[in-house]
Amino acid sequence: MPKMDESSKALFAAVMPLDPRVTVKPMFGALAGFINGNMFTGLVGTSIYVRLPEARREEMLSRGASEFAPMPGRAMKEYVVVPEAWRDEPEKIGELVAESLAWAETLPEKLPAKKKSKPAPAQ
Repeated sequence: MPKMDESSKALFAAVMPLDPRVTVKPMFGALAGFINGNMFTGLVGTSIYVRLPEARREEMLSRGASEFAPMPGRAMKEYVVVPEAWRDEPEKIGELVAESLAWAETLPEKLPAKKKSKPAPAQ
């Protein structure tokens, strides 16, 4: 995984919505934004990605976005990477992140997986 640099971290922080329901946690060795347990945006290396409904995702792909694949050949079909050309337009990225948040908050709440208990040691 590519490493985050300070300017990318600052950009990600600047475009995150100021919403008390949003949490930022580590994901893919970087950072990601969640609402109701659903990831809606994140930062990997110097790239910001967002989760969008299919029609909007297709539109963004036609405008220079790319599929988000945290591992080669393993694209996450609901996510696109914001075009690199937008890095100098944080307000544009912020609008897309806000759109992603609005869509993600309509999804069913994702509860944390239950932890498996360890079997008792044999005596």
